[in-house]
Amino acid sequence: MLVSIVPISTIADTLLSLLLDTRYLLPIPPITLRDERVSLNVKSMNESLLKTVHRYAEAHVGSTSVTQIPIPGLTIISQTKPTPLHFNIDKPLVAMVLQGSKRVIMGNRTYDLGAGESLLITADVPTVSQITRASIKAPYLSLVLDLDPSVIEGLAVEIDASQQDTNRPVCVDTTESDVADAALRLMRLIERPGSLAILQSQLIRELHFWLMTGRHGSAIRRLGVVGSHANRIARAVSLIRQHFAEPLRIEQLAETAGMSLSSFHEHFRSITSLTPLQFQKQLRLIEARRMMLSKGEIISNAAYAVGYESVSQFTREYSRLFGLPPGRDIKTIKARTQSVA
Repeated sequence: MLVSIVPISTIADTLLSLLLDTRYLLPIPPITLRDERVSLNVKSMNESLLKTVHRYAEAHVGSTSVTQIPIPGLTIISQTKPTPLHFNIDKPLVAMVLQGSKRVIMGNRTYDLGAGESLLITADVPTVSQITRASIKAPYLSLVLDLDPSVIEGLAVEIDASQQDTNRPVCVDTTESDVADAALRLMRLIERPGSLAILQSQLIRELHFWLMTGRHGSAIRRLGVVGSHANRIARAVSLIRQHFAEPLRIEQLAETAGMSLSSFHEHFRSITSLTPLQFQKQLRLIEARRMMLSKGEIISNAAYAVGYESVSQFTREYSRLFGLPPGRDIKTIKARTQSVA
């Protein structure tokens, strides 16, 4: 049997021709100069926003981690060390994390977010949060905007509402470039007080616009739809917040929301994850804890101040929410804070 020997050079030429034949190549999407420019612009903008916020926070450092800004509804959160668990019932807001990281728990969901990501809360829901990464050299920094129902209501009628609603009160996602850009221009405006008074309203409106047209905009738009369940329950929640230390009248809350008692109970729990009584109770306990920590109030004074008539009942319910009785809880928090300092 004759065996033909093919020269190696011929084999190499054949393989090379196959590799160069476009019929055998998978399409590779080109990386355009525009894509690179957009990526660099977003990174530069985030760095500029971080520097601007950090500079303002350092110049206006106070006794707490919250720095007030001369723009209603806008605050800076800064922290130089990881924190203990923080219990709260947040109002609708967006928190843009610029440096460090944070963990937020709502119900059975846990959200971890870091620099370049935003936390969106679109209902008054109970959360447990903790700053997980922060240091003196690289403090945790976030810019927080309270969502304004009146601004949302005005924009909602002008925005296409075809986007699918996620129906989740808490979301975490990458901070969109348009949102970061509007926030940066708003922060820079603070350095120009003469312009601030004239331009802040339209920049706040623009910031809401970009949020409402973003990935989770449908959930925000619900807050501005007059007569929607979210809008009605928000009115009742506002009443509870104003009078949480007083006896709760469910009939008055239902009337404020414009609902029957059964419908009010159903939608209140659906939106906030709590019953009205549980909502009021958590507000009372969270405020009492704050008073004992920041003002040094004794347990009985804090209990009576938030509406409890029985210190023993207060202690039981406090232990159920925070895991420890008031005295031990406050000592533990203070000891942990001192050990980290």
